Amino acid sequence: MAAYIHTERRPRLNPSGLRNLRQEGRLPGVVFGKNADNEIIHISTKQFEKWLRQGASGFIELKMDGGPSLTVLLEDLHRDSVTGSLLHVDFQLVQTGEIIRTKLPVKFIGTPVGTKSGGVVQIQDPHVEVEALPKNLPHSVELDIHAMEIGDTCFVKDLNLPPELTVVSGVNKILVSVSKP
Repeated sequence: MAAYIHTERRPRLNPSGLRNLRQEGRLPGVVFGKNADNEIIHISTKQFEKWLRQGASGFIELKMDGGPSLTVLLEDLHRDSVTGSLLHVDFQLVQTGEIIRTKLPVKFIGTPVGTKSGGVVQIQDPHVEVEALPKNLPHSVELDIHAMEIGDTCFVKDLNLPPELTVVSGVNKILVSVSKP
């Protein structure tokens, strides 16, 4: 199910114009896609932060005034390095019949057995990059880590992915490990 966010087009603005937009509670952004013109937009910062807190995965329907809604995926998010406040967002336009590349969140299920003997869980990367048709993209991928002991490592190749997904991340990329403190 897609989230719905009201969207407005915006003109190109200088840094002070973007700062004013943010002070009004609006988040500047851009929508881009293959064979499509870039759309320069702004959305409600509050609405977008709510979506982020709910897990930030899946499709978003950007409802445009006086135009069609756009189905997008979050591509990139820019934050202020000091305050952590949102500065800019990039969305990738989803075209139904075309394969898209995106990062899926990995949800780690369970508490590793190794933590009972003092081990520490180290999440190296909570995402896996895949390619698929939009209709075949899950919201996230689960990885059961409850059987991990100290010294164990889980890689991208350990994920149980549907055959419709093509892994772009290296199969030997480390997702999570349990190590000695």
